[in-house]
Amino acid sequence: MAARAVQRASSETHTRQRLVEVAVRLFSRHSFAGTSLQMIADELGITKAAVYHHFRTREELLTAVVEPVLSRMRAVVETAEAKRTPRARAEHVLAGYADLAVEHRAVVGFLACDAGVIEMLRARPETCDLIDRQLDLLAAVVPGPAGRVNAAMVLAGIAAAVGPARIDLGDDALREHLLEAGRRTLGLRAPRRPAVPAPM
Repeated sequence: MAARAVQRASSETHTRQRLVEVAVRLFSRHSFAGTSLQMIADELGITKAAVYHHFRTREELLTAVVEPVLSRMRAVVETAEAKRTPRARAEHVLAGYADLAVEHRAVVGFLACDAGVIEMLRARPETCDLIDRQLDLLAAVVPGPAGRVNAAMVLAGIAAAVGPARIDLGDDALREHLLEAGRRTLGLRAPRRPAVPAPM
């Protein structure tokens, strides 16, 4: 009996994960507004009722898609806020966002570029606060409006580079280019690499 319950729970988790993966693919292809729960059900070969068992609305499904990304960004921002200097804080946010964007290319792409997703996120005060904190940390390197513009360009540019543009680079190369461009825009120097001891 207990084994059957564990198996059922595992199956439920697997189905939920598949729904999220298909949603990411369809949201990226058709936009959030252009994707229905029926389309997601059809893509998976299940009934709409089976989708409803896990997610009652598209908004619930979108929350399941974006929450892991936002949660990780929240951790990056909180760690950055504890750093001692504006440059160290900005470097930490830039590196964390680049990592996140490369790892979750499709999600970050439509998070920043899909009008329906942006509208839903703006309706959530905690998400607006997180984005403002992220911008503030990046903008602090250059005082005044120029810093805000630089920060907005970096966030939007990273999202565009991993989103629909589909730049054909491996993860490591893409991350390095994002960091280099972000540092130039923000006015940051690359962190010093530890010296390699000379061979004896």
